[in-house]
Amino acid sequence: MKQGHYRLNVPGEVAGIACSLHPELKRKIKSSLQIIMNESGSGKALKDELAGLRSFRVGRFRIIYRISSKNQIDLVAIGPRMRIYEETYRILKKEVREKTKR
Repeated sequence: MKQGHYRLNVPGEVAGIACSLHPELKRKIKSSLQIIMNESGSGKALKDELAGLRSFRVGRFRIIYRISSKNQIDLVAIGPRMRIYEETYRILKKEVREKTKR
């Protein structure tokens, strides 16, 4: 995948999910990630508990990401719209618990 203005950080869990998807959906997600890396503000800003994250629509799927610095984008989750926001909230809670243990 050709790198754009931003560098993409993909956690192993998210990469595993992406690899298990249908080839056509994988192609669309790769294309969408390229758009996100070139135009980080292209996704919709999320609110409330998910404030600070953005959501990019890929058919019925969503790519959830955050801009962590001026040149890095962190992928948080990829999944169907029906449950991705609840799963993202669960991931964020887990991150907070891990940070407080340190």
